[in-house]
Amino acid sequence: MKLKSLILGSVAAAGLSTAGFAADLGVLTSLDVCDALGLSGLTISSDTNCLQISGGVSYEMRFGDYRASELVGPTVLDNNVFANGNPNIDVIGADFDNVTGVRNDWQSKVEAWLKFVGTADSDFGPAKAVIKLKTAEAYRAQNGVYAPWGDNKPWNIDEAYVSVGDTTVIMAGKKGSIANFGDAAPFNYLGLFGYSKVDNGVLFDNDDTPAYLGGHVIQVVSDLGNGVSVAAGLENIDGSNSGTINPLVLPGANAQNAGTLVGVLSYAGEGITAHVTGLAIGVLDGTVNAWGLHAGATGTFDQFKVRAAGAYFNDSLTSTNKFHGLVTGEAAFDMFKIALSGEYQRKDIAGVITDGYGIGGSVGATVTEGVSINLGARYFNLSNNAGVSVNEGTTQVSAQLVAAVTETIKITGELGAYFNNVTLPAAHPAAAGATNTSNSGDSVYYGAAELAWAPGGGFTSSIKGEVYSNNAYRVQFKAAKSFE
Repeated sequence: MKLKSLILGSVAAAGLSTAGFAADLGVLTSLDVCDALGLSGLTISSDTNCLQISGGVSYEMRFGDYRASELVGPTVLDNNVFANGNPNIDVIGADFDNVTGVRNDWQSKVEAWLKFVGTADSDFGPAKAVIKLKTAEAYRAQNGVYAPWGDNKPWNIDEAYVSVGDTTVIMAGKKGSIANFGDAAPFNYLGLFGYSKVDNGVLFDNDDTPAYLGGHVIQVVSDLGNGVSVAAGLENIDGSNSGTINPLVLPGANAQNAGTLVGVLSYAGEGITAHVTGLAIGVLDGTVNAWGLHAGATGTFDQFKVRAAGAYFNDSLTSTNKFHGLVTGEAAFDMFKIALSGEYQRKDIAGVITDGYGIGGSVGATVTEGVSINLGARYFNLSNNAGVSVNEGTTQVSAQLVAAVTETIKITGELGAYFNNVTLPAAHPAAAGATNTSNSGDSVYYGAAELAWAPGGGFTSSIKGEVYSNNAYRVQFKAAKSFE
């Protein structure tokens, strides 16, 4: 049956669930059962199960001249110390098509999801069946050349699993990972260059689940009380991502990497959160050739906050070891807030070392009620590249003003620049046939302004404009709404 028919059938059933129809149908009953199970939102109750329905839609549109990249930062493209990507900091750049003379870049993206959770009571706690459907339609163009975006996906089953339990929960099926990569964000408002390069984390992705985690899983999570919880699971059982060459996983063509054993120990007490996550990759192949650790802790003491995080990854097939760690602190004094952060990254491939360090800081102040300013800077230096001592780095400085005009409207303005201690190459085109007309040299200046509107009901929207000294510019519009 098509998805449309399923959704319309569910809506029709909900619409008919009045007192008069309930007796005839013998299916839909009171919502008291759902209340007893702690469920809220859109629910449909039967004699044995409560069906909870949630979903959301988000839209994003960009337009301008921005698809080229300026390489800002260390110019070394290989043997980089970052877990993913290059140590270069990509700044949007302007370019045009030599043949057509078109400069316009644009992209449009719609994402939607629907989640169905069927819950019933059992002797071991709530028993659930979860199905999450997801879709993304994304298209973009550079210099007028139209092409589908990489995130373009039809409706697919993003999650499909069963679970049972209360303080101890057993889960099996297709779902995300139980790995905890949290407690790893710097407090200064610009963050750190290395932290941003790995999708807001230390070494392991914090925003997107790595390929060797999640998928087909068997997981157990248990709350031991007093803020202590443990979790264990076997993930990527299907090995569907085995052929993917991931910078963190085994790059060998014959490596399967099926089955990742994950263990997590977490604590959340008064003013303190902490965790340790361990990974062993390829257990179903009989040989664990890659493993990793991630740990983080945050302490809040009156007006002070401190945090430390570190991650290590070992790939024995390529004799590769990677480490990424950071420390950060924040102090709040009446109207002022001060934050400092530092990070260190190191990659060792068969004794050939690449490493670098970064620092960042910011000062925030509340000027009046609803108006605040942030002044910040961050720096990253590539100090050793493949055993050769170097001194290549970049600095970003920024001044930001945030004003809450009303309870639903917020305006944000920002001025900033990137400065470098090395001469950079000319900006490179992001597609064949495109030629850049600018060269960033050793600096790129920028300005940005954003208007955000959140009128309530879970609806959010924003429009943002950016201009750069390399002749690039971009206008971005976003809107989203979810229901729980």
